[in-house]
Amino acid sequence: MMREDPVLEWLTGAGLAGLGEQALLRGMCEACRASGLPVARALLLADMLDPTLEGRGARWREDTPEGENFEYGRSGEDDEGAVSWARSPLNALARSGQTMLRVRLERGETGEWPLLAELAASGMTDYLCFVHRIAEEDVIGEMDCVYSSIATRAPGGFTEAQVARLLRCTRALALALKSVAQGRVARTLARVYLGHDAAERVLGGGILRGMVERIEAVLWFSDLRGFTTIVEQASPAEIIPFLNDYAEAAITAIHGAGGETLKLIGDGVLAVFRQGSAAERGRQALAAEADFRTRLAALAEARGARGQPVTSAYVGLHVGEVFYGNIGARDRLDFTVVGPAVNEVSRIAAMCRSVDRDLLVSDTLRDLLGEAERTALVSTGRFALRGVGRAQDLYTRDPEA
Repeated sequence: MMREDPVLEWLTGAGLAGLGEQALLRGMCEACRASGLPVARALLLADMLDPTLEGRGARWREDTPEGENFEYGRSGEDDEGAVSWARSPLNALARSGQTMLRVRLERGETGEWPLLAELAASGMTDYLCFVHRIAEEDVIGEMDCVYSSIATRAPGGFTEAQVARLLRCTRALALALKSVAQGRVARTLARVYLGHDAAERVLGGGILRGMVERIEAVLWFSDLRGFTTIVEQASPAEIIPFLNDYAEAAITAIHGAGGETLKLIGDGVLAVFRQGSAAERGRQALAAEADFRTRLAALAEARGARGQPVTSAYVGLHVGEVFYGNIGARDRLDFTVVGPAVNEVSRIAAMCRSVDRDLLVSDTLRDLLGEAERTALVSTGRFALRGVGRAQDLYTRDPEA
């Protein structure tokens, strides 16, 4: 009976355990060395679907047995990373359409690759690199293959049997990384598009239509001052960067204070604060609004210096009971909040224009705040909000406070 390869056995368990790049590569190299494969250096990497980076990987060397993770961002043709990649054996292998490239360093076969000359100078005798491609229908974003490389300093390099075995092992390594990476992509995309808490609920199984929770929350609704006029006057190329800059300011402030952004509606932002007591949620929302103003001022200075359009924002804050969860059709759901309080907070934000104030706070929310927060707010009057049954006193920050 053929014995199970201990490296393959380890990789199977590691893939099921969801180990990351560094742990996968380190564990495989340790298993290789323990079973007679003279691995001295290894690399593992793959492109990802992530809004902030292009890919992730890990390095391992016999003199640094813990290994290390690394990330690489999106690069242009002239960037150092792009130039380095263009001159790498992995890039040459990927363009060739083959699965494996072997370079006998001990024989001086370093070719046109500076990396291999460095490896040979450091005493490496043999170098293998692999590209394991993912089936087209299973590709997510840029992650269409997994790259790996292995070098040894054993005299004479790897034997043919060892090369064949390493090919099988790196295939299993690629499968383990694919499993981990695609799970990470799913979590990342859910958080980016839904928000952290909503993403965790969806990934935890909360995907049925009508699966909602009744919660008490402080609600934030903001939109930009003069947005329509700015869009009409700005060039089309300026509009998306403009929206991105201001959305970044709002979302960073909201998340930094403990809130969750649920919706980007054109230039509008809908968010909730659900953590802590009612007074704590109110303080979080006011802290987020103050931070937002600081960020808006910095943004106006930076964009103004570049001759780009600038603006300010209106913010409405309210508190109420809402339904929080899945709403929509069977095959197209939205994870959001609904209820009268959501309509009210949008009307409160819209009232900012009428009273010429950047911030309006409902009387319901003001009554929940501590004395210090209430003292810092002054009344702007009592108003009947469109589509809302009762008139409300609305408050703003005391200009003298």
